[in-house]
Amino acid sequence: MFTRIAVESDIDSILQLQSSNLYSKLSPAELVQGFVTTPITVEQIKTILAQTGLFVVEQNNLVIGYAYAGSWDYFAQWAIFPYMLSRLTYIDFQGVQITADNSFQYGPVCIDKPWRGSNAFPQLFATMCCSLATKYPIGITFINQINQRSLKAHRKLNLEIIDEFQFNDSSYYSLAFPTQLD
Repeated sequence: MFTRIAVESDIDSILQLQSSNLYSKLSPAELVQGFVTTPITVEQIKTILAQTGLFVVEQNNLVIGYAYAGSWDYFAQWAIFPYMLSRLTYIDFQGVQITADNSFQYGPVCIDKPWRGSNAFPQLFATMCCSLATKYPIGITFINQINQRSLKAHRKLNLEIIDEFQFNDSSYYSLAFPTQLD
């Protein structure tokens, strides 16, 4: 497996993975295996690519997973993120108050079904953290509370639940992590 910053030629693979794992397209039985909630357009992908905030994991030259990471300004185009940030600025993480300047939003993340439970996700996460550690000491993500598979995968990487909130009739966890990995 190989992880790296995504490039424009990865867009079709990312969109295909997104489509096959999008919450709105999955049956209740499929949702148990994990899902992504935020559909991202080609233009939004190109914007995050320009900010070097999209990461992929590949196997045999096939993209088998992706992770978005970017500033709160980038993610402000979706209403949930300004709401999250307004709550998080009252929370300390490992003795540091969370701000828009010292933290970034991570996600959505998606690993293709055959590769879930492998080392693909930890490797992808580590690459993302290493790439952003000089700019941001803290990463933040949210997980829908019904997405227990995602929560378990993130807890294995020692992400800490720092908040719980409601948004658009759904319940979420906010999780934080240091970008300087041990």
